[in-house]
Amino acid sequence: MTPRTVTVEVNGAPVSAEIEPRELLVHFLRDHAGMTGTHIGCDTSQCGACTVQIDGKTAKSCTVLAVQAQGHRVTTIEGLGTPKKMTPLQQAFTEVHGLQCGFCTPGMVFAGQALLDRVPNPTEEQVREALHGNLCRCTGYQNIVNAVMLAATRAGNTGRASGNGELAQ
Repeated sequence: MTPRTVTVEVNGAPVSAEIEPRELLVHFLRDHAGMTGTHIGCDTSQCGACTVQIDGKTAKSCTVLAVQAQGHRVTTIEGLGTPKKMTPLQQAFTEVHGLQCGFCTPGMVFAGQALLDRVPNPTEEQVREALHGNLCRCTGYQNIVNAVMLAATRAGNTGRASGNGELAQ
């Protein structure tokens, strides 16, 4: 196959690389953009560790070719917040120990955030359903569920926990 130059906006900055047309977005993000928070777990769309946002919608980057992301906005876990300014959901994850080894955390955070963006006050059942498709071998899921519930509770009636570290009205 003939290599092709692809440019993708990753966390607000353009990243260009010459790649094989069959290269997956997960590999493009890790190898060319240096976004190693996007994890390679199963490479079969089963675990959710590679979850990112493409134009604001969650996607498993092991199911997307990098050439398909050409001209689109991709946000990785590194683009959501910083250690000094975490999103409300990231803060909740750290406070209630919703992460242990951290391998599944990016997918869990993106899945939880997608739910909070749709349903500001989810039930525990809704949280568990939203996390379906994201596997964790360490936590037993309860602290992950607790983190999403805590972020929703903190957002309260004044807004919802948004993905940019602010409360959205």
